Amino acid sequence: MSKSLSPFTKAQLLPQEEMLEVYKKKGDLFIGIPKETYFQEKRVCLTPDAVSALVSNGHRVMIESGAGEGANFKDKSYSEAGAEVTKDTSKVFSCPILLKVEPPSIDEIKLINPQTLLISALQLKTQSKNYFQALAAKRITALAFEFIKDEDGAYPAVRSLSEIAGTASILIAAELLSNINGGNGLMFGNISGVPPTEVVIIGAGTVGEFAARSAIGLGANVKIFDNSITKLRCVQSNLGRTLYTSTLQPKNLLKALKRCDVAIGAVRGNNRSPIVVTEAMVNSMKSGSVVIDVSIDMGGCFETSEVTNHDKPTFDYNGVTHYCVPNIPARYSRSASVSLSNIFTPYLLKIAEDGGIENAIRFDRGLKNGLYFYHGILTNKSVADWFDLDCSDLNLLIF
Repeated sequence: MSKSLSPFTKAQLLPQEEMLEVYKKKGDLFIGIPKETYFQEKRVCLTPDAVSALVSNGHRVMIESGAGEGANFKDKSYSEAGAEVTKDTSKVFSCPILLKVEPPSIDEIKLINPQTLLISALQLKTQSKNYFQALAAKRITALAFEFIKDEDGAYPAVRSLSEIAGTASILIAAELLSNINGGNGLMFGNISGVPPTEVVIIGAGTVGEFAARSAIGLGANVKIFDNSITKLRCVQSNLGRTLYTSTLQPKNLLKALKRCDVAIGAVRGNNRSPIVVTEAMVNSMKSGSVVIDVSIDMGGCFETSEVTNHDKPTFDYNGVTHYCVPNIPARYSRSASVSLSNIFTPYLLKIAEDGGIENAIRFDRGLKNGLYFYHGILTNKSVADWFDLDCSDLNLLIF
């Protein structure tokens, strides 16, 4: 009988047992938290309570002395929670996992060890090509927390900070209207017999929704403008009341701006916020009224907006006070730090539970969305397009 020409042996043709993937054992993390050096950045990624939760799960946390001071968290609180506190900056940057609010500077990247996992914001609009080349040279794996999605497909970090920015915009406006700050002396409150403060909110996203929530809570009369009917409908249902809502029709918007005491700009764009309020519209506003341009970090939606900072936050344009600080949540550093910490802690515990970042991003598509560098290879297409860099598909790098 002629020999079989089958490419398989007899043993290979027999039914085989199913090969299941073996989970890696739980890993122990060693997290470094350096002090933020960026201008007026006072937030910190983890609160002492979050450090305590991580340490009790068997992980190590090293924090640079004074990292939490801007948010009123003392070194003593961190050491009592189980963190190692050090004054040596390079020691913190040598940790295998780095946690930062702002992206590291080029000088800070030089301190980072090769193959480190970096978790921070990316802030694409403020970056340069050199930043990505420096990360690639160190073969760093980097996660941008503003790109991380949750189970609902929303961006939890962006939403949390937008909630703070929206609420803060009304609190800031209330301060600016008072006599102490040279305002009109108007009070944000529905006092019997006194007409309520008129507030115009442009943009019905998270910032707009929380600004409206705060303004209504203080008794103001609120008008919301947005071109998305769905967003306007969502705001009404989330706030549980009917409000004055309108699409961005110049005639209606101009009429509302002429009457309002406070105008809040919260419009996002793909690359730059669209300019919705022209210079002529601002000129028609009442003297002493207040403009708060929350979208200034993307260029601003008022034509008259110019970037300011926390030291000198306002300027006067034709009798209208403009507040255009791009980093509003840093003004409430403790609340913002707690909010960020609540997002980071479960993800860090998950990365450990899954046995490392590789496994975590295989099982969590939302976390995978936040990854823009994998062992020095750029994996985010929008970053690649923005800076004209080469990009690889992450699915081809992770098996």
